[in-house]
Amino acid sequence: MTIQVALHHRTRYSFDRPVSVAPHEIRLRPAAHCRTPILGYSLKVKPAEHFVNWQQDPYGNFIARYVFPERTRELSVEVDLIADMTVINPFDFFVDDAAERYPFDYGDRQAVELAPFRQPAPAGPRLAAWIERFRREHLR
Repeated sequence: MTIQVALHHRTRYSFDRPVSVAPHEIRLRPAAHCRTPILGYSLKVKPAEHFVNWQQDPYGNFIARYVFPERTRELSVEVDLIADMTVINPFDFFVDDAAERYPFDYGDRQAVELAPFRQPAPAGPRLAAWIERFRREHLR
């Protein structure tokens, strides 16, 4: 049996006079690659007179870009979400034979695809000391 969780988020701005609202990017939608099953989702934005374009960033996250052509006295964003909190075993995966022993090398194609993510930042002295404690050959 799983637990279902309902989430409600509201951000509301009230103004004492009509104002122009700049375009807004709203990032309050679960990613398609989210492992948690999403049973319900809604996004409500006021003022009702707006244009919305859904976009995706390079990581597959959804972005709603709202443009408000008219002046308004209120800006409101409401999100309702129902998630099924299914238990997921994070260790339920297979390790490729080529990666079973550490250190290992990626194949040529994978190395090119992963290059932007493999540029390490310089380690500070505390991190370098911590890493050195675990440095061994052929770790499994």
